[in-house]
Amino acid sequence: MFPHEEELIKERLGREPNEVEKAMLEVMWSEHASYKSSRKWLKLLPTKNEHVILGPGEDAGVVKFDDNTAIVVGIESHNHPSAVEPYGGAATGVGGIVRDILCMGARPIALLDPIRFGPLEKERNRYLFEYVVKGIADYGNRIGVPTVGGETEFDESLDNYTLVNVACIGLMRPEELVHSYVEESGLLLVLVGNKTGRDGIHGVTFASEELSENAEEEDRSAVQIPDPFTEKLLIEATLEAVHTGKVKALKDLGGGGLTCASSEMAGKKGFGAVIYADRVPQREPNMNPMEIMISESQERMLFAVRKEDLNEITKIFEKYDLEWTVVGEIIEEPRYIVYWKGKKVADLPIDLLTDVPTIEWKAKPYNIEKDFETPKISSQEALIKVLSSPNIISKAWIWQQYDHEVQGRTVLKPGLDAAVLKINDEYGLAFVSDGNPSHSYLNPYHGAVGAVAEVVRNLASVGAKPLALVDNLNFASPERPEVYWSFIETIKGLTDGAKAFGLAYVSGNVSFYNEVGNKPIKPTPVVAGLGKVKLENLMTMDFKDEGDLIAIVGVTKKELGGSELYRVLNINGGIAPRVDLEREKRNAEGILKAIELRVVKAVHDVSKGGIAVALAEMALSGNVGFEVDIGKVPVEGKLKPLETLFSESHGRFVISFEEEKLEKVAELFEEFAVIGRVGGNELVFKSGDGELASINLEKAKELYNSLPALLGE
Repeated sequence: MFPHEEELIKERLGREPNEVEKAMLEVMWSEHASYKSSRKWLKLLPTKNEHVILGPGEDAGVVKFDDNTAIVVGIESHNHPSAVEPYGGAATGVGGIVRDILCMGARPIALLDPIRFGPLEKERNRYLFEYVVKGIADYGNRIGVPTVGGETEFDESLDNYTLVNVACIGLMRPEELVHSYVEESGLLLVLVGNKTGRDGIHGVTFASEELSENAEEEDRSAVQIPDPFTEKLLIEATLEAVHTGKVKALKDLGGGGLTCASSEMAGKKGFGAVIYADRVPQREPNMNPMEIMISESQERMLFAVRKEDLNEITKIFEKYDLEWTVVGEIIEEPRYIVYWKGKKVADLPIDLLTDVPTIEWKAKPYNIEKDFETPKISSQEALIKVLSSPNIISKAWIWQQYDHEVQGRTVLKPGLDAAVLKINDEYGLAFVSDGNPSHSYLNPYHGAVGAVAEVVRNLASVGAKPLALVDNLNFASPERPEVYWSFIETIKGLTDGAKAFGLAYVSGNVSFYNEVGNKPIKPTPVVAGLGKVKLENLMTMDFKDEGDLIAIVGVTKKELGGSELYRVLNINGGIAPRVDLEREKRNAEGILKAIELRVVKAVHDVSKGGIAVALAEMALSGNVGFEVDIGKVPVEGKLKPLETLFSESHGRFVISFEEEKLEKVAELFEEFAVIGRVGGNELVFKSGDGELASINLEKAKELYNSLPALLGE
């Protein structure tokens, strides 16, 4: 908390807060809990369209899938905890987002894990990577919620640090929606689940500061301890309780613990709460009221129920062998009062906890974009280098540790453009996340627009029409003027990108202070998207049959800034790719039409690594080679072969189809060219009659599956 905020609290309270009150205020006024630096700008984001049932403001957003089905979706970061204790930090990140979905009344059905690390050459980064993956795998597998996708990236700005974002979706009937706030006084507050310990104390305040070099020793106590077995029981008990229709409000105990959950539940509609802190079941001896009120021990939920319904609801908890306690009640007066063994230890106006003033930091624009001469390196050498980059190679080593098929809904599995989950006999839900910090670093606005565009392309590539978005914004300290400016520009980009597609953000997360040892991370907005797809129209990226034609949709420009080619050649900079939103929309609609008409057999969007990587992934996925002439690719201006192969221009797709469908396919697109054919066991790139680069399918597989070798396995 800043000195001016402490003064403001004293002024509003008319006195100095006592120790318990001070600890609660510190938690609620932390950046992580209050969003004080970001709230003003987040209002720019579009949050309504015909699909939105409930937008931002509660624990998760709710989207209409059909008349009988609603999708609940949320995304969270657990960056600081995972950097200090990767296994527990990542596992509790999964547990927290699952409970966010659960407390809206929905059954969690799938997870995505966008995760990022420093370069794998360093032992500390390998340790963080392996244990974050293990934490996500163990927790998700044990609670029976499949991790069906995500993204993994390695970047030098994350050395000794990690970004762990987790998105979750749940399924419910629209009429079963439970809100996170109360609308009447006299309700009992029932705490259910694990006992409360000293783990996670000051978790949100720790997440609102930069990490020091010695964070592993200093901050371990701020990381929560995971218990997936209790979480599984909580999921079943909570859903059964919700189905009675007697749960009046529901919140999970995440950041800020009991203070945050109960004050937000009571205060949103102007009520107050009385909490009896000594009734809270304790895991450790001699805990004091301050520790009880701000502990972030996991696997705990807070229910608001009428007195006459208490017996019916608590019988359900007992059936699942879950400990429950009435820890307080909702009162008419908008105050927040805490008792400890009969003595009042805190008494605050509730809005002092829940209504935190915003802060606007100084914003200083920067411009680091400058054009570079394209490097003089052969296409062959570039192909080998890019195909073996940790950011391009297969992440199967990760998702093979996840039970991505539990619950039996996963139709399209990890490793493709988007995961697809079966919702009913006719339709599936596509789910994907994207972000490109290298583009966002060069130009935060265009990097953000690009993340939205890539989500839409990924959804279109599997045949899905986009429904809604969620965003997770990972930034360094907002007190740095350049960082704050990059955050504002990101919001503007996310806004313009979503509006162009008629999409809304239904939930999200902001994570500031992501730096370790005074070294800021690159701006890293992550956008996750939901789409609706007819199961009979599902499309995949793998080349299917020898002799099929290969074509490019969209225009390639000289856009190598922030590209994977530049990264492997240690070139920092360039000009970030620009999104032409009209072209992006037109091409995505054309792809969806082509899939609907069944005139294409494979579709893959072009993103990281450019056309060369997109083609290689399609060949590896289908276990068949190709020959293409990149001289035929539609380009803007005069491009060198290297630029055509590795540019990361937006709005592009690679498709394959039978020759007799050529006319029908061509009439769907304005920018389109056939560049080659599927076949053989070589990946051959030509320009006219001359060969630029080629690699044998087996050799390509070897490079593409090299992650275990990089980890020394």
